[in-house]
Amino acid sequence: MAPTLFLQTSMGASAMPLARLLQNSAFEPEMIEAMSAAFDEACRTLGLAQVTDPLREFVARKIVECAQTGERDRVRLCDCALKAIRD
Repeated sequence: MAPTLFLQTSMGASAMPLARLLQNSAFEPEMIEAMSAAFDEACRTLGLAQVTDPLREFVARKIVECAQTGERDRVRLCDCALKAIRD
């Protein structure tokens, strides 16, 4: 069985909803970095500068859902979250 790698504390405060969702996850560090980059980009694209904006939680959840389907590319993860919001 492959070792489980847990979220490291390298994510900044801007990724707080994502960090909370990943705190007991088994994603590898490279995947967490891609998800964090996708989250930051999606939030920038949507103009979600307020850390307390509830839409940030939705973005984080969609990125995690997309990653759980096997998507590993940060651009496609970002697009997945943006598409979910626009639908």
